[in-house]
Amino acid sequence: MFDQLGRSVRLTEAGRAFLPHARAVLQEIDVAHSGVEDKRTDVRGSVAVGVIPTIAPYLMPQYVGAFSKQYPEARLRIAEETTPVLVESLRNLSVDMAVLALRLRHKEFQVFPLRSEPLYAVLPREHPKAEAKSVALKDLRGEQFVMLRDGHCFRDLSLAACTRAKLNPRIAFESGQFSSLLGMVAAGVGVSLVPEMAIDRSPPCSYVRLSDAQAMRTIAAAVLKGRSFNRVQQAFLGLLRGSKKIQ
Repeated sequence: MFDQLGRSVRLTEAGRAFLPHARAVLQEIDVAHSGVEDKRTDVRGSVAVGVIPTIAPYLMPQYVGAFSKQYPEARLRIAEETTPVLVESLRNLSVDMAVLALRLRHKEFQVFPLRSEPLYAVLPREHPKAEAKSVALKDLRGEQFVMLRDGHCFRDLSLAACTRAKLNPRIAFESGQFSSLLGMVAAGVGVSLVPEMAIDRSPPCSYVRLSDAQAMRTIAAAVLKGRSFNRVQQAFLGLLRGSKKIQ
């Protein structure tokens, strides 16, 4: 392809004929590289986030607002589902990440703890323990309880706390929303348990922290191990984790 003439190098006739083809190949490589780079840095992509109902109305609005302001061209979809549904959604890639409460015992997921919060007993205002600084679940033995129905991980967390206190709660009402439980407590139907973020001062209820040190809820973001994220998906996960840095 080349002739070396003294200290200079010149293309041979065959080299000169090949040169346009070589330049065309290099141009194609450059175009392909640019396309990959554009995809990596595209801020107009999409991200789908699954959230359990006991977190979505309390935690997500602040994240959605901040993300939409920073990435106005990104497409953000929020799906509110129970933990079992979100686990399957992560597996089949219908959501990119999920915000839920631990304990998540699935080895195929990478989990990023976000925050922890204590559990509170919700009592009618006239309840003898309504003004206490803390209350033990054993002190609520004999009370009727209103709880989230099966399928909600917070129900399992509540029942685990009752089991530690050797309390078998008599459940008078079940719902899928904390707001319904609080209304029933205010009406005198029974007592309930909620995480700190669900405390609502609107209904006439009292909120007393449980004295059980294990009565905590840890909120985490979960993703499927090994999957790759675009820039927008990385950005939302970084926002959840308290970091604006995009890797």
